[in-house]
Amino acid sequence: MENSHINQHWHASFLRLPRKAKQLVMAAADMVFLTFSLWAAFALRFSEWWPEKELINAWPLFIFVPLFGVLAFARLGLYRAVIRFVNLRLMATVAIGVLIVVAGAYIFRAIVSIHDIPRSIPIIFGLSAWLYIGGSRLLVRSYYHWITSKERTHRVLIYGAGSAGSQLLASLSNDHEMQVVGLVDDDPKLARTTLAGVMVYPANSVGEMIERLRVDTVLIALPNASRPQRRAVLQRLSQYPVHVLTIPSMSEILSGTAVDKVRELDIEDLLGRDAVKPLPHLMAKSLKNKSVCITGAGGSIGSELARQCVEQGVKKLVLFENSEFALYTIERELRELRELREFGVDPCEIVAILGSVTDAQLMLKVFTNHQVQTVYHAAAYKHVPMVENNPFAGICNNAWGTRTAADAAVKAGVERFILISTDKAVRPTNVMGATKRVSELALQALAAQPGMKTVFSMVRFGNVLGSSGSVVPVFRKQIAEGGPVSVTHEDINRFFMTIPEAASLVIQAGSMATGGEVFLLHMGEPVRIADLAETMIKLSGYTVKNDRHPEGDIEIVFTGLRPGEKLYEELLVDDQALETSHDKIFCAREAFIPTEQLDDVFHRIQEAAKQDDEKQLKQILSEVVAGYVSSDADTTSSNVVKLQLK
Repeated sequence: MENSHINQHWHASFLRLPRKAKQLVMAAADMVFLTFSLWAAFALRFSEWWPEKELINAWPLFIFVPLFGVLAFARLGLYRAVIRFVNLRLMATVAIGVLIVVAGAYIFRAIVSIHDIPRSIPIIFGLSAWLYIGGSRLLVRSYYHWITSKERTHRVLIYGAGSAGSQLLASLSNDHEMQVVGLVDDDPKLARTTLAGVMVYPANSVGEMIERLRVDTVLIALPNASRPQRRAVLQRLSQYPVHVLTIPSMSEILSGTAVDKVRELDIEDLLGRDAVKPLPHLMAKSLKNKSVCITGAGGSIGSELARQCVEQGVKKLVLFENSEFALYTIERELRELRELREFGVDPCEIVAILGSVTDAQLMLKVFTNHQVQTVYHAAAYKHVPMVENNPFAGICNNAWGTRTAADAAVKAGVERFILISTDKAVRPTNVMGATKRVSELALQALAAQPGMKTVFSMVRFGNVLGSSGSVVPVFRKQIAEGGPVSVTHEDINRFFMTIPEAASLVIQAGSMATGGEVFLLHMGEPVRIADLAETMIKLSGYTVKNDRHPEGDIEIVFTGLRPGEKLYEELLVDDQALETSHDKIFCAREAFIPTEQLDDVFHRIQEAAKQDDEKQLKQILSEVVAGYVSSDADTTSSNVVKLQLK
């Protein structure tokens, strides 16, 4: 044990030598190798260990060759190369250096008149020198990797032995933490082959390999795989206690992301569905060469809408936001994005405006001065518990703010006004959902007015991954801290969609609108949140602690439904939706309240706000919003607004 410790200390001391010292060691070694190679050439040519007569005759070469050789190698930069990164290019440099030394030896022999040296000697010398000098560097590189492999903390299995897997393997060969112990691939033709000396195993033996090779980390190198294929791989790996990482998808690689950039899994891979490519004509209809305003431009959806607007070539983009920091952040990002756009495309003008959507005068001024043609209204308070505890702030920003912005759009002659709504507006159990439904009703009433020129529409969808209210970043943080992971209810489920896909579908839906439609985005299958938490724990390399496995690493705790939270979310009020020209977008026309009655509703809300009467506010919402029942509301009231169909 003591000898092992001494050896490790010696190895570490050698590796920590100053750069200059290492270069001197290499130069001294090269002088020895050149001298030895020259002797070997004579010994092999004359089939004697010591051809004395010939060696004595050629003694000036034994002084010239090593000195000239080291100078030539230094001139070629051979001593600046880092040995642990030796590759074929460096070996080619060694070959060039040896050829220069051979040529120099020929010239030197002629100058000093050394005779009776066979012409084959320089050839044998050159081959020997290249073998010894190049081979010595390969040996040092192998020695370095052998030493560092003992210090690496993670034993890695790469899933995918294609070009991406081989590039990842090459990049990790010099990693100080990860040691690749094997590869697996679904292609049976690759089984039992080797890549850079590492064995490739069939994918159906991944569990056996994880156990036998003592793997603690799996890197997925499948950039061409579809989401369903990646999900199948993740489901297979989730059975084992390994940390799963991935490399970027092919689209990200083509956009400039490095292949060897290993990162945590995208939660989209766990959902296992591919986003549908947007239809170009629908993307362009509301954006191309248009003046566009986005309210709530600093939020998750608003900022992504802004990015896609710049990419689609809007003429002017007005960013409207009430958070100074959020507005500053997205404006700076968009200015950088605009500069990266293709040469020859006219850059859009970006205008950042700080303000509230409840300011009617400011909204009209913005829409008029900037000749806004399309409005994406994403401004809203969306956190359910927060709005539940601050109902007047929620109704003011969500409902009154939407109507204020919509009225300003009509007066300014805006062509299209698209409201970003939520599945929580359908038979809501919380104030936030009820306020969003009132927002929808306000637009539906305006759209129904005779001669309305502004096209109003609403786009309703569920949770988006990575937003400020998403459970995914919360789960990641809790897992990183060692748990527990908190889930409100064991049966709760939610629809999920990526932010870019949701924004793209919002733009396309708005382009299809003729006035008053509620567009519904196809969210795929609902995801059970407890299953999502369990999968994320397992793919982070931990085990779930529960009654069946009390020795597990991280526990899932159920905290109970929050105020106003539903077990299941819906997208339709009346369960009737029509297909559109887009596979992921459906359309519905739902019951609404005529403008006259809605005016009375907003008047009553204002009176309740003046009196700070939350019970009265919730009573009004219960009367107006189908399905909403508050514990504070009087459901026996006869003053119920009757919904009318358009």
